[in-house]
Amino acid sequence: MSPVLLIAKDEWRYWLRSNLAVYSALLFLLLLVVTSVITVSEIHSKAQHLEHDQNQAEEAFVDQPARHPHRMVHYGHYVFRTPLPLSLFDPGLDAVTGKAIFLEGHRQNSATFSDSAASAELGGLAWLTPAVVYQLFAPLLIILLGHGAIARERESATLMPMLAQGLGGRTLLLGKSLALLAAICVLLIPMVIAMGIAVANGALFSASISLLAIYFIYLCIWGVLTLWASSLMQSRATGLASLVSAWLLFSLVMPAALINWVAKQHPMPGKIETDMAMLEEARKLGDGHNANDPAFAQLRAQLLEQYDVENVEDLPVNVRGIVAQYGEEKLTKTLNEYAQQQAAGEARQAQLLQNMSWLSPTVALGLASRAMAGTDLHHYQLFLKAAEQLRFDFVQGLNKLHAEEVTYNDDVNKYGSAEQQARARVDASNWRLLDEFEFHPQGTSARWGQSTVTLAVLVVWLLGLTSAMFFQAGRLQR
Repeated sequence: MSPVLLIAKDEWRYWLRSNLAVYSALLFLLLLVVTSVITVSEIHSKAQHLEHDQNQAEEAFVDQPARHPHRMVHYGHYVFRTPLPLSLFDPGLDAVTGKAIFLEGHRQNSATFSDSAASAELGGLAWLTPAVVYQLFAPLLIILLGHGAIARERESATLMPMLAQGLGGRTLLLGKSLALLAAICVLLIPMVIAMGIAVANGALFSASISLLAIYFIYLCIWGVLTLWASSLMQSRATGLASLVSAWLLFSLVMPAALINWVAKQHPMPGKIETDMAMLEEARKLGDGHNANDPAFAQLRAQLLEQYDVENVEDLPVNVRGIVAQYGEEKLTKTLNEYAQQQAAGEARQAQLLQNMSWLSPTVALGLASRAMAGTDLHHYQLFLKAAEQLRFDFVQGLNKLHAEEVTYNDDVNKYGSAEQQARARVDASNWRLLDEFEFHPQGTSARWGQSTVTLAVLVVWLLGLTSAMFFQAGRLQR
């Protein structure tokens, strides 16, 4: 058996004889199992409820009786964002972003019903997910296993004799690295199972493998950092203290500090301030409910000229419906401009955080993990855009019915009598113009594109620490 394998085998023998290492590994496994069961159960339950709610909302819309088309514009419709399969491992931003939007004419509502209420049900464990366990606690277990790999040999006075007998420092470190690499692979077995469950539930196989690879690189970073520190420190206690301090800095302090710093660098306007500005702009566009609004004078003139008539009553289309269509189009353009400004501001914050992720592999991993799982800011914004497109399409479809299926005279006199009200309604079969809502996440290649910087960060950290570790290994013989 080669010296490298013998060293790795001896390291594993030492770990298996250590009660602290064994009990810590079992505690990690227990924490991972508990969080996985809770997260999978929560995600599965939410997916079923949201899918049921979506079907109910669509049935409720198309089952409405004959109405005036504009009544249906304000009756509105709900769309729901069902969790993606990989969210059972990393829910990402899904826990804090809304999952339902009420779609109606003349406005863009915010997404509501986030999972923050779950905190009361799960207590202090609400924030724990399998991804968080791997991001925060797996490095601690690696530190516990590997902090004494070299320092233990130095403390027991066996390092110098081994080196004096011709065992190279790099050979020694390769053996220790192989042992820790095997431990990392064992730690990832539960994640492999989770990825299999996700794929069985519809997750992209390539995205699942990519997510697994990202976490493997991350844990290897901590493994190399642990061995490097162990080769530098004169005692296990000093090495353990140094590594725990590094874990606190990179995993807890740095992420919070960077998020606060990014928020200060690119502050976002408040909702009230934004809504007031949008309302002011909307007033300038005219009231789409009033066909005689001066803002639509040119539109009315163009219609009269196009159809060669003198009065709006003689038009072959209902001017009220035409004004509603025109007003909705102009208003939506303004609303979209504000929505794009909001999205651009959020994207700037996300990009700055991504650029600063060089300071912490934990920050880089979190961003890459959410992007690959489809639970990041970009996918949330894609959901908002898809919902807005559905809103605009069905509202304009109803406005088209208003213009073509309800005459102007019936429209203006619809409150005169029951018979006039009936003439101003359209048949309920028209409500089937509403399309089913389906949110399609990005493919794996697009998710890789969103993670380019953070993946580069992880690779550079791994290569840099590996170079430093093997440089130090060469110095062990001196």
